[in-house]
Amino acid sequence: MTSTHDPDAPTSAPPPHVRGREHPADPAPADSAAAAPAQPQPPAPGSASQRLLRRVPHHRLAAPSAALVGFMAVFTLVGGWRLAWWAGALVTFALLVWLAQTGQEVVPRRHLRAYERGLATLFPLLLLAGWELLAGTGALSARWFPPPSDIAVAVWELSVEPETGGTSLLGRPWRLPELIGELGLAGALGAIVEESHVLATLGRVFIGFVLGLAPGIVVGALMGANRTVRIMLDNVMSAFYVLPKIAIFPIVMLLFANPFGEGPIITVVAVSAFFFVAFNTMAGVQGVDRIFLDVGANYGANRLQMFRHVIIPGALPVIFAGFRIALGAALIVVVAVEFVRADQGVGHLTIYYWEVLSPPRMYAGLFTTMALGVLLTFGLLAVEKRVMPWRRNRGDDDLPTG
Repeated sequence: MTSTHDPDAPTSAPPPHVRGREHPADPAPADSAAAAPAQPQPPAPGSASQRLLRRVPHHRLAAPSAALVGFMAVFTLVGGWRLAWWAGALVTFALLVWLAQTGQEVVPRRHLRAYERGLATLFPLLLLAGWELLAGTGALSARWFPPPSDIAVAVWELSVEPETGGTSLLGRPWRLPELIGELGLAGALGAIVEESHVLATLGRVFIGFVLGLAPGIVVGALMGANRTVRIMLDNVMSAFYVLPKIAIFPIVMLLFANPFGEGPIITVVAVSAFFFVAFNTMAGVQGVDRIFLDVGANYGANRLQMFRHVIIPGALPVIFAGFRIALGAALIVVVAVEFVRADQGVGHLTIYYWEVLSPPRMYAGLFTTMALGVLLTFGLLAVEKRVMPWRRNRGDDDLPTG
C-alpha cells in the first residue's frame, strides 16, 4: 500500500527525548540563554565611568556667575578698588576659577579642547582689561604703570618710527621691496636685520641655543649612560651651573679679541643653555624604562643601535623639556646681557627707556620680550611634535569620545 506525503502539511514536533537525540546540535532553552551575547551593563553608580558620563546641569553656572557679578558690583560701589585693589583682584580670580571649572564640567566632552584653548586666550585678555580699568580709575599709578593702550601705542611708534640711531623695534620689514630695488636681496635683508632690535635678540638667542644644544646632549647622554663619567663630571658641572651667567660675562669678554662684539654674548647664552640640556638629557637617559632595553637586547641590538633606536627616543620627552627650559634661560640671559653691554636688542631698548623715564616704551620692551618667549615656545613645541609624532595626540586619550 502506497502512502502519499504532502510536503506542505505541518509536521508534528518530535517529543523532547526524541528531539534531543535526533538533533544534538539544537541547544536546549537553558543553553540558548547562556550562549546569548552578554548585554553591556551600565556602569555602577559612583564609578569612574559613571563620573565621566555624568554631566553637570547648565543651571549650575548661575551660582558662580551671580557671585562674580555681585562681588564686583558691591566692591565697586564701596570704592574697594581704590582702597585695596589687590584684595579685589584675588577674590575676583577665585570666583573666575570657580566659574571656569563649572563651565568645564558643563561643556560637552567633544568641545572641551576648544573650551580650554578659549580659556587660555581669554584670561590674559581679562588681565589686560583689568589693568586698563585700574589705571584708568586711578587705582594704579598711570605714570609708573601705564595702561595697556598706551603701551600698545608705544609698540606701534617703536615699530614704524626709527630712533635717533636709525634702529626700530621690528626693522620695518614692509620696506623690503623698496630696499631690494636699491641694495639687492642680500643687502635689503642685511639692512632690516641691522635696524631691528627684535631680530638682533632672536639671532643671539638662536645661535647661542644651538651652540649649547649639541655639547649638552652629548655630555648629558654620556653622564646618563656611563656611571664613571657621571661620577667624574657631576660635582664639577653642579659647581659651574650655579654661577650667575651675567657674573661670568666679564671673564668671557677677556677670551675674545673683540670683547665688545657678539662673541661674548653668544658664548654666555650657549653656556646657560648647555647646563639645562645636559642635566635633562642625563635624567632622560637614566629614566628609560628597563623593558625597552630588554626588548632591544632580545632583538640583538648592539651598543650603538641600542643608543640610537632605544635610549635616545625613550629619553626625548625629558630632553625636550630641557630644551624648553634652556630656550627660556637663553632669552633671559640675552636680555640681561643687553642691559649692560649692547647697542641693539630688546634688552638695550628696555633699559634705555628706563633711564630716560619713558615707562610706556620701557613696558613695550618688556611686552616684546614676553611675546618672544611665547613665540619661541610654540616653535619648539611644533618641532617636538614633528620629532616625536607618537606624542602628537597625548592628552586626548584621557577624554571619552562620546
